[in-house]
Amino acid sequence: MTDSIIELKDLWVSYPRQAESIISRLKNGNKKKEFWALKGLNFEVKRGEVLGIIGRNGSGKSTLLKILSGLIVPDKGEFIINGDQRPVLLSLGAGFEPELSGLENIYLNGMLLGQTKEQIDQKMDEIIEFSELGEFVYEPVRTYSSGMKSRLAFSIAITIDPEVLLIDEVLGVGDQAFREKSKKAILEKIKQNRTVIIVTHSASLVREICDRTVWIHLGEQKDIGTVSEIVPDYIKFMSGKGK
Repeated sequence: MTDSIIELKDLWVSYPRQAESIISRLKNGNKKKEFWALKGLNFEVKRGEVLGIIGRNGSGKSTLLKILSGLIVPDKGEFIINGDQRPVLLSLGAGFEPELSGLENIYLNGMLLGQTKEQIDQKMDEIIEFSELGEFVYEPVRTYSSGMKSRLAFSIAITIDPEVLLIDEVLGVGDQAFREKSKKAILEKIKQNRTVIIVTHSASLVREICDRTVWIHLGEQKDIGTVSEIVPDYIKFMSGKGK
């Protein structure tokens, strides 16, 4: 059995350009130009590792998140999952239905993650307790702060116990106590040989909990290696001192 749970092989993703001049369109035979958000990515995610994917805003991280979570498919290349589960995306509660209560959103999100109602019922108390929402879990999500949404999103994803956990900057929000609690929960998953992928622009977060790092810049894979190899160059680059 392969040691890799996810493989990206020469992966390309494009979007049509929305803003383009008429003159430019005429020069190109009235064909819309494509913007390549990801260009030839080649890396693997090993079972049980914590992989950090770093890059400044606009580097292609959001597009890569969509690929990894199964929301879009590549234009070219391969995206291979060697396992039964797709990565579970832990984001800032973007998938919540605002008019539904937190409780109802727990059922909705749990079922979207492949859980039955009975399985969610068994984990409900744990989810609510971890989220620290208390009675607010019965209120509509539209009344929640961004921190409350992130706590609920984290609680659902971490309690569902996925094989691959995909994290989108969620550790950068909320109060310090909950961030520490979240980090501890992730470290527990790591001890259980779960695979964790963190997509971020934070070098300090990558240094703290990641094993390896993929650095993406302008849609291209700029470098890949251990945290100690990649992060110092990334910091220099972000400060304008590196190439």
